[in-house]
Amino acid sequence: MQINIVNRITDSVNLVTSKIQGRIERRRIISLNPPQNPIGNVLISYILTPFLLKPDEEMPLSHTHFWECLQMAKTFLDMGYCVDVIRFDNDVFIPQKKYDFFIETRWNLQRSAPYLDRNCIKILHADAAHLIFHNAAEANRLLQLQQRRGLTLTPRRFEMPNKAIEHADCAIVLGNEFTISTYKYANKPIYRVPISTPVLYPWFEDKDFSTCRRRFLWFGSGGLVHKGLDLLLDVFAQMPDYHLTICGPISKEKDFEAAFEKELYQTPNIDTIGWVDISSKEFLKILNSCVAVIYPSCSEGGGGCVITCMHGGLIPIVSYESSVDVNEDCGIVLPNCSLEEIKNAIRTLADFPTQKLEVMARNSREFVREHHTQENFARVYSQTIEQIIKDRTPKEQLASYV
Repeated sequence: MQINIVNRITDSVNLVTSKIQGRIERRRIISLNPPQNPIGNVLISYILTPFLLKPDEEMPLSHTHFWECLQMAKTFLDMGYCVDVIRFDNDVFIPQKKYDFFIETRWNLQRSAPYLDRNCIKILHADAAHLIFHNAAEANRLLQLQQRRGLTLTPRRFEMPNKAIEHADCAIVLGNEFTISTYKYANKPIYRVPISTPVLYPWFEDKDFSTCRRRFLWFGSGGLVHKGLDLLLDVFAQMPDYHLTICGPISKEKDFEAAFEKELYQTPNIDTIGWVDISSKEFLKILNSCVAVIYPSCSEGGGGCVITCMHGGLIPIVSYESSVDVNEDCGIVLPNCSLEEIKNAIRTLADFPTQKLEVMARNSREFVREHHTQENFARVYSQTIEQIIKDRTPKEQLASYV
């Protein structure tokens, strides 16, 4: 009895301590100074992880935003600005200095706007589709699943909508025209910076397209219904001659795992791997054994998982809402992601001549190597900031700079 009481007290103390520590971390501010005399101040409301790494720690590869946030700060440091970085979920931050730029990803701008200098350039860094669309799209997929299979699963990607675009002067979007379209209602200037990728892969010279033509990969992060895995499980369970490999955090969504246990773990043509390190030999082997990545997501801000696989020479079969530029020379776009449409796309691709499959795979890889690299992100982001400054500067003032 005493042991149980002590254990409960210990658990309660640990829980309170964890919450206090989490609140402290959430409200932390990282301040960076340029090597030269500063010309102003920039606030980035995003993530802190890349700025807290120890010298012997490597940049996480699980998401593109780690490196991208660091590069955004470097861009402004190189321009001569001091940079403050806060977490997007910092719930108490109020500006205490004059900021020349305020870069926002979620909620801090609308609270901070009254405290900003009137000349502050406020930029929404849109790494997702507008959250109203984003939430509605996932809700619709969950409803479709309920009607199709008679079960209700928990939403995983819902986020509280914000008014960042309404308070911003302009937006930078990582995705393509789809993501841009979800923000057009605000009538703000929108600039596109192509999303980066954390790993570059070699071309697999020994890849046998005649052998792998019926092998497909789903690779994604959390929100398995949001990202269309339920659709693929239903499809491939009905297509025993085609193989699906699944790489993602399946075990973290217990209700999904339980609902699709048969398809995930008891269906011969479906191989559930789980989460993988994209720099590992295991993932390289998977890329070399598959012909295409198939990703019927309902809403994305840039389709980073698809871009990663295209770097590995996979042909993309994606929804329009995956926000990845795909033309018929390198892949297939699914207009509505019905089960029949997905089946037809799989059969169509698998029936292409071997030579055409290899050409499409090479085109896929060459496209992302031209547009979706860290070097290109750094270059385009810097150019975009310069263009925003130019667009915001009165012509007579700009002339005086020349």
